[in-house]
Amino acid sequence: MNLIKRFTAFFLIGSFGYGAIELLWRGYTHWTMLLAGGICFSCFSVVSNKLKGKFFILRAVICALIVTIVEFIFGMIFNVWLQMNIWNYGGLPYNIYGQICPLFTLLWAGLASILLPLVDRLNAHLC
Repeated sequence: MNLIKRFTAFFLIGSFGYGAIELLWRGYTHWTMLLAGGICFSCFSVVSNKLKGKFFILRAVICALIVTIVEFIFGMIFNVWLQMNIWNYGGLPYNIYGQICPLFTLLWAGLASILLPLVDRLNAHLC
């Protein structure tokens, strides 16, 4: 499958998956989170391909850092700059501008460790 179709598939799966997770976790989501989820899951595909055969935990940590970076960028744009107030981690320890915090990076690592086998299977099927 060509690269554009593969990334479109990963983007759509990530968008709907991230939205579903937010609905389950918070009871609501925001359209910007669908974009963030699509970007993150597409990046998971790249990490999975580039680090195939490497330590599983390394891949999960890298994916968690990617989600944290995307969350920070989206937070700074949509929450801080555009003042949309989609989320705020301001009450959590060691947060940065209320947009990211270590607790959620750890949660993203756990989620990535659950999703990486699925990403590997999808990569094998779509490549």
